[in-house]
Amino acid sequence: MSEQSKSSAVSAAGGGRGAGSGEWLLLVYRVPSEPTRLRAAVWRRLKSLGAVYLQNSAAALPSSESAERALRRLRREIVEMNGSAVLLSCSALVGEQDIAALFLAARDSEYEEILDKCRDFHAGLDKEYAAEHFTYGELEENEVELVKLRNWFAKVQTRDVFGAPASSTASDALDGCEQALEAYAARVYAEEAEGD
Repeated sequence: MSEQSKSSAVSAAGGGRGAGSGEWLLLVYRVPSEPTRLRAAVWRRLKSLGAVYLQNSAAALPSSESAERALRRLRREIVEMNGSAVLLSCSALVGEQDIAALFLAARDSEYEEILDKCRDFHAGLDKEYAAEHFTYGELEENEVELVKLRNWFAKVQTRDVFGAPASSTASDALDGCEQALEAYAARVYAEEAEGD
């Protein structure tokens, strides 16, 4: 995303303010270096929440009640790992647009992953057509895959408080997957009816 696009998106989202309030939650933590799975677990949890790292072991999220609950829970888990953690509620005096731009870039990256999976979805349907696999089992597998993609998109949208530009592209791509699946389903029903 270009710097101008990021700046426009941040401005459109209320000047880059955390969920519109200007408040951020900052988790500063330290976990034991061994076993490394502890650090990986904390990183995965923060990633799933949509947090961005301002530096090593300092992750920020726009302030909200649900984010605070999740970070309090994570802080408790870090302490139980024999680590230490502090959860701060703060506002940026300067550089808030930089934090919001990091947040937007992280969401755009997630939307790009969804776009990749949508391309894979279409490629999978193309293989079914090429192999002439028009069965209810194949249809069901593809329906399950589309539901997973929709659920993933919904999770990313939930944490996309600034409205990342790639959101609409990912949404359109998912609509395209749904249309392609409907066409495939029609072919499955036609093939199955001919087999009766």
